[in-house]
Amino acid sequence: MYGDAATVRKILTGLGDTWAVVGLSNNEARAAYGVAEVLQRFGKRVVPVHPKAETVHGERGYASLAEIPFPVDVVDVFVNSELAGAVADEAVAVGAKAVWFQLGVVDEAASERTRAAGLEMVMDRCPAIEIPRLG
Repeated sequence: MYGDAATVRKILTGLGDTWAVVGLSNNEARAAYGVAEVLQRFGKRVVPVHPKAETVHGERGYASLAEIPFPVDVVDVFVNSELAGAVADEAVAVGAKAVWFQLGVVDEAASERTRAAGLEMVMDRCPAIEIPRLG
């Protein structure tokens, strides 16, 4: 796992409540769908980012991070590791405060670039698992 407890806590409680969830669609069988639901339950605004730009959980979707017309605090990444680095770079470009790579998503080089740009970074963890642990 990548991301110490202090970084996880900071992202979940201190960096803002607008989360762009990259890979989120209306496919209820996908992990992103359930994780987004948990994030909403804990007070996060979830913004779907998916090529289909579907409305999910009542929030309008966008085809890319660059299309979102308001600031995003955290970019939660549900794409495979080969695509995740480009998403992290886009998160830096749009001024996000943190990038969160989901379970199984690992890109060391992207993590280094993201941190070098001043963003918080967590890899291979799930906020839906971590947020209830905060107490």
